[in-house]
Amino acid sequence: MSKKHGFLKGAMVGVGLGLLFAPKKGTETREDLKKKTNELIDKIKEIDYVEVKNNLLEKVEDIKKELQDLDKEKAIEIAKNKAVQIEKKAEELLLIAKEKATPMIEKTALEVKEKTIVVLKEVIHRLEKEEVKAEVKKSDTPKKSPKKNNKK
Repeated sequence: MSKKHGFLKGAMVGVGLGLLFAPKKGTETREDLKKKTNELIDKIKEIDYVEVKNNLLEKVEDIKKELQDLDKEKAIEIAKNKAVQIEKKAEELLLIAKEKATPMIEKTALEVKEKTIVVLKEVIHRLEKEEVKAEVKKSDTPKKSPKKNNKK
């Protein structure tokens, strides 16, 4: 049995039960049931399944794209948090080098800290740049209009 026929039968049963329990005479109820059933059949015949399918597919694709964008946003946020943690560790390294090591090790630790900060900023900048590109591309991409297909 097709989905259309299953839906139709289910809807007819629902309409029929509603009308049967209505406080009217049997002949009026049956006439109302016949009218409502015919209205339902006409409305079901008007449904364009291809258009409904295309609209659903488009919405699912939109959701998938938003989830991908969300993942990118999370990646940037994670990168920023990691950058803060790494920068703190580089600072700790420098403090230990100042307290317990030679000036040469202290100088190298300072260079490591400075280079770490530069690299972290570059990574975050690159991630943010990719996010901006994705946003521009997303806004420039025209919405796909569902193709009309008259096959049912």
